[in-house]
Amino acid sequence: MVHNKRSKNSRLRGSHTHGYGSMKKHRGAGSRGGRGRAGSGKRGDSQKPSLTWKKGEKYKGKIGFTSINKKLKTISIAYLEQKFETLLKNKLIEENNGVVHIDLSKLKADKLLSNGKATKKYSVKCLAYSAKAKEKIEAAGGSFVEEVVKEAPAPVEEKVTEPKKEASEVKAEEVAKEKPVETVKEDNSKPVEETKVKKEVAKVE
Repeated sequence: MVHNKRSKNSRLRGSHTHGYGSMKKHRGAGSRGGRGRAGSGKRGDSQKPSLTWKKGEKYKGKIGFTSINKKLKTISIAYLEQKFETLLKNKLIEENNGVVHIDLSKLKADKLLSNGKATKKYSVKCLAYSAKAKEKIEAAGGSFVEEVVKEAPAPVEEKVTEPKKEASEVKAEEVAKEKPVETVKEDNSKPVEETKVKKEVAKVE
């Protein structure tokens, strides 16, 4: 009776390593650890349990860049209304003569948003606020306090110090100042002797 033997490849279907032991054996790459980011430890003998293996998360490496623009931390009018008593108790806000003074920097926020309804007079000091938040605060009788920006000091002019002159140079300048300047006049008159000789020559001729 003829016995048809299945191929080894088909017989080992479903086996992770096809009979070659550890995953690192019979991989056709010698003793090399892996290609690229291989050897991360998700499978095989070199598991690294300290790494997090969550779906959709990158466990190592760098993505993107850090923006130089600062993201403003926001807070809403609704938060101020809901936490009013707590904030007042912790002295994070103050109330004087019916006006609530709020400095958002004490609340670790930069910008005020319009979510909610203002039922009190707020005097808000912040870096930024939305247009609707301004309308609601002012409609309730409140206002915004602008931060005072210190002016930069005027630039100081640097004095240029001239190099000191030697004693000989100073004396030469003083002597030059004391001597009067002689003005040389051009003399257009001809000498007397030449004129006499010319007259005698004319008489002889």
